[in-house]
Amino acid sequence: MDKPRTHFTSAGDVAIAYQVVGDGPVDLIYASGWLHNIDVIWEHPGYNRLLSRLSEHCRLILFDKRGTGMSDRDVGAPTLEQRTDDIRAVMEAAGSEKASIFGVSEGANMATMFAAIYPERVNSIILVGCYACRAWKPDWPFGFRRAEFENMVKILGENWGDFRDFLALRAPSVANDDVEIEFNNRLFVQSGSPSTAVNITRLNYELDIRPILPSVQAPALVLHSRGDRVVTLEEAEFIADTLPSCRLKVLDREDHLPWIGDVDEIAEEIIAFALQATDPEVSDRILATILMTDIEGSTRKAVRMGDAQWRKIIDAHDTAAARVVARHGGTLVKTMGDGILATFAGPSRAVACARNLQQEASRLDLSIRAGVHTGECERRGQDISGVAVNVAARILDVTPSGSCFASSIVRDLTAGSGLEFVAAGSHRFKGVPGAWELHAVTQAEGTGLRP
Repeated sequence: MDKPRTHFTSAGDVAIAYQVVGDGPVDLIYASGWLHNIDVIWEHPGYNRLLSRLSEHCRLILFDKRGTGMSDRDVGAPTLEQRTDDIRAVMEAAGSEKASIFGVSEGANMATMFAAIYPERVNSIILVGCYACRAWKPDWPFGFRRAEFENMVKILGENWGDFRDFLALRAPSVANDDVEIEFNNRLFVQSGSPSTAVNITRLNYELDIRPILPSVQAPALVLHSRGDRVVTLEEAEFIADTLPSCRLKVLDREDHLPWIGDVDEIAEEIIAFALQATDPEVSDRILATILMTDIEGSTRKAVRMGDAQWRKIIDAHDTAAARVVARHGGTLVKTMGDGILATFAGPSRAVACARNLQQEASRLDLSIRAGVHTGECERRGQDISGVAVNVAARILDVTPSGSCFASSIVRDLTAGSGLEFVAAGSHRFKGVPGAWELHAVTQAEGTGLRP
């Protein structure tokens, strides 16, 4: 197939390049892994055949993530939240109300988070070579230790432009093929700079999407190469077991990259799954980041000022809160007399909004504390409920005046945002099982966050 026309749309103030191929009955979004260039990939016979096969049965929509390929490059290290927003922007530009999402490697992380946040827009997800966490943790033995990871990053930066070792790990079946080596050298050099590659690699190392997995409502298919040297079979099995409605298909191949080897087998699996899962039942449950705030000493201030003056202060506070929440792309669920409850599609925006609210409150001679948590909640008309809301409230209860405390999942999902956290201890909350590690936000302004 000839290379299709490249279009551009905007996600916030970032230009995103995308292509639309085919006119099948189901929209299929392709979220690529690592570095990517939609103007180059069509030159590779295997890549071309994979995409062509998909477009014969689906309306295929592919794009370059911000920071890579034909999309805007100078955007720092985009967070998972921002990259997920690229999917939303491309769907809107292509007129796609609902789609299946095919994600490879880090693109599978994007597909998973998008499906959890926007269940009503996702028919199904197909995850190829997906990983949940790249870093070693006491409860995650599959990740890399920090020293090992830093050595990998050093080698990546020093050998930019020569991807022989990269290919040997991700496509061992063609590791000694000079044509494949030359193509990959050109693809990655034209997809991003050395610093971009290092920054994205670091960001992916800090991410941990395990808490997101149970919130995905869409039917899921995990495709995994038995001999994959990048992601272990145990990791694929964990993801398949944790996603509520998922099937694991292990392929007898060793390449992590799906456009290498028997691409027809992979294409057939993707097509069959995308076509059969066209109208899943969607509940009122969504993954959201919850922000709760509280005005310190509100009762004492009200007594001192009197009801009339205090009402003017609260009205000014509520007006400012509505403006700030909207500015950060959130939804103001309700005001609570001396604070607010708001939800956001991603945690970076929620934290930035919290700090902005504290600045606005100081102009009214008020001190605000804020609690932020990402979790599954249930929409109840204009209100929300669920354990995640209770956790956010408990976090707020232990947050000191003028501070913003966040849960570990918020910290993990904001990797690359520029936000800085300091450990704020382990806490046990009434009615909520387990110990909760909290983190105080120490930096939010001037982080370069983009909506």
